[in-house]
Amino acid sequence: MSWARTPVVLVTGVCADAMAAATIGLQWDLPAAVVLTHRIDVPGQQLRRVISDVTGILEQESIDLAHACVSCAIREDIVPTLRRLAELDRWGVIIACLPVAAEAQQVCRVLTVGSSDGHDRYSREEVRVHAVVAALDGPSMLQTLTGEDLLCEQHRHTSDEDRRGTAETACALVEYADIISVHGPADAGPVDLVRAISRPGAAIVTETSEPHPDTTPDALLAGIHLHVASEAWADEVRGGPLAEPVGTEVWQLDLRSSLPFHPQRLHERLEDIGAGWHRSRGCFWLPSRADQLCCWDGAGGQVSIGALGSWGNRRPATRLVITGLSSLTTASTRADMQAAFDDCLLTTAEMRRRGAFWEMTTDGFEPWLGQISNAA
Repeated sequence: MSWARTPVVLVTGVCADAMAAATIGLQWDLPAAVVLTHRIDVPGQQLRRVISDVTGILEQESIDLAHACVSCAIREDIVPTLRRLAELDRWGVIIACLPVAAEAQQVCRVLTVGSSDGHDRYSREEVRVHAVVAALDGPSMLQTLTGEDLLCEQHRHTSDEDRRGTAETACALVEYADIISVHGPADAGPVDLVRAISRPGAAIVTETSEPHPDTTPDALLAGIHLHVASEAWADEVRGGPLAEPVGTEVWQLDLRSSLPFHPQRLHERLEDIGAGWHRSRGCFWLPSRADQLCCWDGAGGQVSIGALGSWGNRRPATRLVITGLSSLTTASTRADMQAAFDDCLLTTAEMRRRGAFWEMTTDGFEPWLGQISNAA
């Protein structure tokens, strides 16, 4: 049995003006669209919802939240409103402009289920995500992707507890997107950086780029979002080789080993690897908590370290992929990052003497990874 699902195009970003421009462009290309826009008012603990189409504003409401955050907004209003609009069966497509700095991945995970055979599976939903767009402001794109600012310093945070870096957030949105839409003039270097970190095959649209087949109305209505492929590219445990970067200014370090990091040396040299105007992400493990899958997510000198449960059936591994521009990072600095990575790994002598599983009560990473007794 088959049933119709209303297509949804999700718009993400960290710049409200760029997101609005992308939304208006989509509405122009898809005239049978309804636009759903959400904004989070962190101080007021409210979610602002506006629904409009070519006839004008149809609905606007402010909803009180128990505490303002993206998860609450998605659970309590964004997904329910998508379903409500689809049930009305008045429009051919829904363009959903998410709150600034919100991740489309959370919405997609609610509406889509990836299967082990690499194909997307859809539950009995009235809606289906057809495309994810990440909107960037061209003139400020370099600072957005590599700068040191926090979202809260720019009043772009999604909750009082949101201490994410703007660059870390923007890079993650780009990496998950099917289309990266750049609004306003942008230099070649930042565009090549976007191309290097985005999923292979993602469409990058600038003022000077050639039209991309995935951005046509027919393509958007047919659907270009592949949930399994997007999840695989965004996964902290990356497999396979990296593609050769496009452009002369982009560089990448693929730092990988089957060995774990030494806890003390990693703690001492975190800044040597993570500091700087570049994007870094990946996974690692520690002998003090060998069953725990640890993730690394950083950009613009900000690094987040966390735990993602156990390795399960996967063999523990350490791999960090670092991407940047030669105009911002010298060759000697890149060599220092490589040396710091190598220094953090257990040595052959340490592996022979203590092995890869250490009995310890503390390793200094409890604030980020939890207590060792609770690891994995």
